[in-house]
Amino acid sequence: GAMKHLPYFCRGEVVKGFGRGSKELGIPTANFSEQVVESFPSDIPTGIYYGWACVGNGDVHKMVLSIGWNPFYKNIKKSVETHIIHTFKEDFYGEILSIIITGYIRPEKNFDSLDALILAIQEDIEEAKRQLDLPEHLKFKEDNFFHRPEGKIVNNR
Repeated sequence: GAMKHLPYFCRGEVVKGFGRGSKELGIPTANFSEQVVESFPSDIPTGIYYGWACVGNGDVHKMVLSIGWNPFYKNIKKSVETHIIHTFKEDFYGEILSIIITGYIRPEKNFDSLDALILAIQEDIEEAKRQLDLPEHLKFKEDNFFHRPEGKIVNNR
């Protein structure tokens, strides 16, 4: 079911999330606003995905994405959280995050402990890195979606 929606192209502003990714998990995530989350196809399965991400007009990096309710944290609102496989020097709240989801790893599940959750996320990251080196996923890194033209002001005199 997940694959029929892929690749999925999405762009939106990065908003403050629950503040757990960096603090509790050591795995920072970029969160989309509710409007962006609500724009996802309603029948896209929850779970862990991978693909490519770009902040602003920066470089394109590998990413892992969670779509769902985060059963471990018992969320009441669906969230879409992107972990970009790259170390950023600072937060990028308010920036525009562009992503292309190209593959699906696994369904969402609950974990007995924070350690089990962290281990699973680390395994997801390794799986994403492997998959994104394959030509059918790698080709999206250069997609024109990431190279949006700068907004030019047209002078209508």
